[in-house]
Order: sequence, then structure tokens, then C-alpha cells
Amino acid sequence: MEKLIAKASYWLGVTCVVLAFLARALNVVGSDSLHFLNKGNPVGYHSFLDGALLFFVMAIATGAYTWVNSTRSGSSRG
Repeated sequence: MEKLIAKASYWLGVTCVVLAFLARALNVVGSDSLHFLNKGNPVGYHSFLDGALLFFVMAIATGAYTWVNSTRSGSSRG
């Protein structure tokens, strides 16, 4: 299950990075098509970057958790 969470969060992070770069590039040329307005704060390229950081940290934490559990169970067998 941990491997699935790590893979999914990694690819969601990559997707958020691509969307952030695309949104920023569109913002630079003057088009703001990836800027969503809602009742709260607007969703822009910075929101996608924040999401990317969240998913990458989640992937790193899940990988570290899996590594610690595998070394802990491997050392108790010997």
C-alpha cells in the first residue's frame, strides 16, 4: 500500500508542477486561462506549486516510512 501511495503522490506532484509551469507561462504571455476565480482566494500557478510541494513531500515521507519498516523487519529476522 505504501508503494501505491508513494507512486500516486509522486505523479500527482509531477502533474502539479507541469500545471504550474503552464499556468505561469500563460500568465507571462498575458493569457490567464488557468486562473480560477472562486468565492475564496483565486487558484493560480502558486496554488499548483504548493500542491506539488505537498505531494513530493508526501512521496518522500512514504518512501522513508517504507524504508524504515523494511530495515526494521529485516534486522529482526537475523
